[in-house]
Amino acid sequence: MTREEATLQGFASTTEALQSTAVTGGTSQITNAYGGYVVNGGGGVNTIGLRGMGPSRTLVLLNGRRVSPAGSRGSVGAADLNVLPTAMIDRVEVLRDGASSVYGSDAVAGVVNIETRKNFEGLVFEAQRNEPLEANGAGGSTRFSLTAGARGDRWRAAGSIEHYDRDELTLRDRAFTRCQTDGFLQGEDYIDPLTGKSKCYPITTTGSNGSAINSIGTSFATGVAAQGAVGTSFNRWRPNSGVNSGVIGFEGVGGGANNLNVRDTFDDRMLNESLISPVEITTIYGEGGYQLHALGNAELYGEVLFNNRKSSQTGYRQLALDYAKGSPLIPSNLAFSTFSPDQGLNQDQDVGVRAFIGFGNDTSKQEVNFSRYVVGLKGDFFLPDWRYDVSASYSRSRSDYTSEQFLTDRLIETLDVVSNGAGGFECRALASNPGCIAAPALSSSVVGGKLPKDWVDYVFRPVRGTTEFTETILSAGIDGPLFSLPAGQVVGFFGLEYRKSEIDDTPGLDSQTGNTYNYSTSAITRGSDSVWEAFGEIEAPLLRDAPFAKELTLNGSFRYTDYDSYGDDTTYKIGLVYRPIDWITVRGTYGTSYRAPALFEQFVGATTGFQSSTQDRCNNYTAPGVNPNRVANCTAEGLAADYQSTQSVRVITAGGADAGLKAETSTNKTIGLVLQPPLPSGWGDLAFAVDYYEIEVKNGVDRTGFSNILTRCYDSNPADFNADVGFCRLVERDSVTHALTVHDSYVNLATDIVKGLDYTVRYRKDVGPGTALFNLAITQYTEVSNKLFEDDPLEDYKGMINNPEFTGTADVSYAWDKWRVRYGVEWVKGTDSYAYYEEDPATSQYDLAVGDYWLHNASVQYSGEGWTLTAGVRNLLNEDPPTISSGVYNRIGNAPLYSGYDYLGRTAFLNLTKSF
Repeated sequence: MTREEATLQGFASTTEALQSTAVTGGTSQITNAYGGYVVNGGGGVNTIGLRGMGPSRTLVLLNGRRVSPAGSRGSVGAADLNVLPTAMIDRVEVLRDGASSVYGSDAVAGVVNIETRKNFEGLVFEAQRNEPLEANGAGGSTRFSLTAGARGDRWRAAGSIEHYDRDELTLRDRAFTRCQTDGFLQGEDYIDPLTGKSKCYPITTTGSNGSAINSIGTSFATGVAAQGAVGTSFNRWRPNSGVNSGVIGFEGVGGGANNLNVRDTFDDRMLNESLISPVEITTIYGEGGYQLHALGNAELYGEVLFNNRKSSQTGYRQLALDYAKGSPLIPSNLAFSTFSPDQGLNQDQDVGVRAFIGFGNDTSKQEVNFSRYVVGLKGDFFLPDWRYDVSASYSRSRSDYTSEQFLTDRLIETLDVVSNGAGGFECRALASNPGCIAAPALSSSVVGGKLPKDWVDYVFRPVRGTTEFTETILSAGIDGPLFSLPAGQVVGFFGLEYRKSEIDDTPGLDSQTGNTYNYSTSAITRGSDSVWEAFGEIEAPLLRDAPFAKELTLNGSFRYTDYDSYGDDTTYKIGLVYRPIDWITVRGTYGTSYRAPALFEQFVGATTGFQSSTQDRCNNYTAPGVNPNRVANCTAEGLAADYQSTQSVRVITAGGADAGLKAETSTNKTIGLVLQPPLPSGWGDLAFAVDYYEIEVKNGVDRTGFSNILTRCYDSNPADFNADVGFCRLVERDSVTHALTVHDSYVNLATDIVKGLDYTVRYRKDVGPGTALFNLAITQYTEVSNKLFEDDPLEDYKGMINNPEFTGTADVSYAWDKWRVRYGVEWVKGTDSYAYYEEDPATSQYDLAVGDYWLHNASVQYSGEGWTLTAGVRNLLNEDPPTISSGVYNRIGNAPLYSGYDYLGRTAFLNLTKSF
């Protein structure tokens, strides 16, 4: 992909271009739409993974040298595309074949090499604005850059400075996210009894009857039922002037039925949550060289890259505030209540009343400073026609990340109050802690989220952590002719490389000590690893201009790898290119790889987080249509037929070094056919290629995901469930409280397999005063399967939601004189997951299918004297993402969370380039 092509497609940054369907083959990528989710590399990171095998198995290079990982928190392990110098980039080369023996152990799925402009001279100013037309003026992006270069007899220098700014897009800004609903079919959607319609709930992790806000919990008491509730005794109440005259929810001793749908789950402030994270990026890049006229006509060269990223995400927080039994903060008419034993805020006193408060918005921020230095020497080797290249590079990523948290110790202090003698309250520990602010007395306004600012400022504090990742690389290589064969020279490249990486993530002290209320804890991540590698590649022309063999060329490579942490191994790759006649080429490769786990996969500190109780797979497990295996397994645990969990699901993740995590190995096979038939004069030029690929990873390092673990465990064969095998090895249920704990740490997956085909067509023809060009690229996945343990069956995810069987891009352009016009289409084939979840589409309450998705783009470009103007529209037809039901896949609004869909809507773009 050239910079000109990226500009015509309306991409405002290299990140957008690399994450496009044309490059990724439709596999899901981590983008700015993942702001509300925990991802490797932290909030605001953007990564690329080829063949659906993740960014840790895709190597990103800048001018043929590694781009080191960058990001925040403990799971930094892949290159952050935000650091790339868009202004200086000339083209992007994508190798979607395994290349570990050539480029290193993390090139399992392929290599992305970004090449900067060479021998650049002059001064170029560039500006681009992308403006979404359907998003209330939000979500736009702006990029300004200045690129300069000069040359002398013995020197060259070039560089760029640029600033990229992307505005925030919130749930409020797009129609499909303003009212997220469950989307259940067969009349099973949750209905608000006040409106008779499906309820809106813009929180992405719970259903419309999920976590309550604007309510209180007490012990059972007689009261008047709210509309939609039935009974005479309740333990959930809506706040109003009488505190307990409106009720929500649970069946009480007076009879009736549970109706969770009457509880409030919507707050207008939820619509302020980020749909697309805002980001500001400033990048400075420079490169240069100086001819020494010595050491084999050597050039001393160098590169320097500085990058600063400021990103943030807006979320929404709920606050479950416990008032102790007997607290003067509880109104007298609720003094009777004993809600529960102490849950951590009341110093071993029973909880009298729990307030379920819709607190409001919170903000997470990241500032990442990335620097990269390269110095090298290249010139003629002492052997004829041989060259050498030695280089050293050092990269450092330093991140400061902040999240706003309720501090448990401060909440405890503020809830323990005494009278201040003036009709109010003060902290009991005020003498020893003069800054303490008493918690507000329980009232309707407090339950409704109207909280005193001074108290909020005291208990809701920023928690700051730092992450540092450094990498040092020393490399040396020589290349040239080895000897001659009748068909030509055999050439080779041989080299050595040493790499050392270190990670140090220190979360805020409150996060380390578990002082963040109802939030995950994080331990320090600290570790290092180093590797020595020796490698070589040869290319040998075996036949040339022979009968039925215009060309037969052998390519072979090997790499010896010795990790400090995981020992040594050897990988290799062998390939053949056969051309029986001029316009037919057959090509094929077979290679192996060996990848030691990344630093975070080995050493990430144990992190404990909590997921909603709605994630318990045994909730309402006797309802119609539930998998029979799940019914049997939940019954075997002694759970009641109408079981409804009230305990959060505890999820523990950790690095796998101490648990015997092993290196992963893989094989990669490809075979392809290229046709370039000679067409009659005037018919143009046609090229067609089809390539089959097959990647199989053994002992693959990955996390399975707590949701997948729970589903696979409780839907497994009862015999396996009772024997605690397969995914059930990772699940524990407390025999008394029934609370679930899921271990989702890094493990060695027994097998990951990806198979498929790539089809490419390119046709060029002179038409009238100009030239027409047509491109078509289609990726087909024939298998995307994995299994966690050796004795598990392979599960094929091909064709399921977020794993389309087919994706494609096509464009036609016409260039004449100073003009160029382009029209492009991106296609994602429809997917469904009914078979995987053993659901019948005719009777299932879930919508687990999406149709084909088409994205149309159009642009026009005019090149004047020293300037170029490009204008166009992305998502020309304003195609919204498809919708699915909640409870199965992560969603944004009602749409699947998938990078192949456009969340911005119709977007106009304008690019101006001016040369001086």
